[in-house]
Amino acid sequence: MAHPSQLGFQDAASPVMEELIHFHDHTLMIVFLISSLVLYIITAMVSTKLTNKYILDSQEIEIVWTILPAIILIMIALPSLRILYLMDEINDPHLTIKAMGHQWYWSYEYTDYEDLTFDSYMIQTQDLTPGQYRLLETDHRMVVPMESPIRVLVSAEDVLHSWTVPALGVKMDAVPGRLNQTAFIVSRPGVYYGQCSEICGANHSFMPIVVEAVPLEYFETWSSLMLEEA
Repeated sequence: MAHPSQLGFQDAASPVMEELIHFHDHTLMIVFLISSLVLYIITAMVSTKLTNKYILDSQEIEIVWTILPAIILIMIALPSLRILYLMDEINDPHLTIKAMGHQWYWSYEYTDYEDLTFDSYMIQTQDLTPGQYRLLETDHRMVVPMESPIRVLVSAEDVLHSWTVPALGVKMDAVPGRLNQTAFIVSRPGVYYGQCSEICGANHSFMPIVVEAVPLEYFETWSSLMLEEA
């Protein structure tokens, strides 16, 4: 959950998000070192009147500043490609959920169950109870079992939407007529918030996403109750 004046990412709640944060820190450190080196060189050039004739025309220096950036780019590219493949890999999901974007709400269909579907609307400000977050709470949460591979099929009925939960490292566009898929594993129980991240009309800001991760036995109880209500 983000908080006011937050500068970094939300706490990771999935293995993929942990990898993304580690990659961000890795890349940021490289950028910091390059910036420091460039600032030092600029300061040295501005503040000194001495000139080194070996620097003005040096084959060795040209070789170094050609090869060094290539090595740095490889150090960034290899971890990045590894994470891209991790994000695309979906092995034997325990549960498949279809998330459908509408103007301006989400509907969820648990495809492993015969009749477990519901719409998820934002709770209006005047209807919030103490402790609930404005513009983020929904009347029905997407409940998933923790520590289980979850596949989410994302599509839309009308215009472009984007199903996004930052703490889980998930962001997938919902395109009418197209079925995209993503996957995640929630590391710990909790409630994780997201919002539509594609401008989709007048009420784009009012279609939040709430994912609640619970232990497997609680998920089975919840799904049984939902099926009885249906």
